[in-house]
Amino acid sequence: MLWTGRGCLCHNGNMAKKETKTNAMRYLENVGIAYKEHTYDVSDGLLDGVSVAEKCGEDPDQVYKTLVTQGDDKNHYVFVIPVREKLDLKACAQCAGVKSVAMIPQKELLPLTGYVHGGCSPIGMKKKFPTFFDETVVLFDTIMVSGGRVGVQVELDPQELLKAVDGKTAPLTR
Repeated sequence: MLWTGRGCLCHNGNMAKKETKTNAMRYLENVGIAYKEHTYDVSDGLLDGVSVAEKCGEDPDQVYKTLVTQGDDKNHYVFVIPVREKLDLKACAQCAGVKSVAMIPQKELLPLTGYVHGGCSPIGMKKKFPTFFDETVVLFDTIMVSGGRVGVQVELDPQELLKAVDGKTAPLTR
C-alpha cells in the first residue's frame, strides 16, 4: 500500500479498509514521507526477520530490524540492521561514543518506546533516541522496517528515513 495523503491504496488499486495507523505511519505522514505498507500473516508464528521478508516478497538484505540498547552512560541507543545480521555491540558502543552497550530487557521495550517486541520501529518512538543504521542501508532505493505493529512493515527511501529520525550510518554488524 502506498500512502498518498488521502488514505492507502491496496496493491490492486482499490481503496483499503481504513485500518488503525501506527505511530510510525502517522509520523511519516506528518513529515510528508511516502511509504508502502506491507502486511503479513502472523498466525503461523514465523516472525523472524527472514520469514517476514519472505512473507512480504522482499529481499532479506533490504529488510531491517530495530534493536534498542542501553549504554554504560545509562542513555538509550537505537540500532537498525539487516534482519540476517547480528549486532556488533563493540562497534555500536564506538558509534555511540560510550564504553559499552547492552540490549535492553524485552519487558522495558514497550514502556520505553511505545512498541512491542517484533513490532518495534525506529520511527515514532515515545522519545527520540540517537539512532544508527548499518552502513548497507545506503545501497538500496528502498528498505523495509517495522511499521510499528507485529504484522506490519513499511517500505521507504532510506535517505528519507535517515532524515526523519536524524539517523547516522556506520558498520554495526559482525
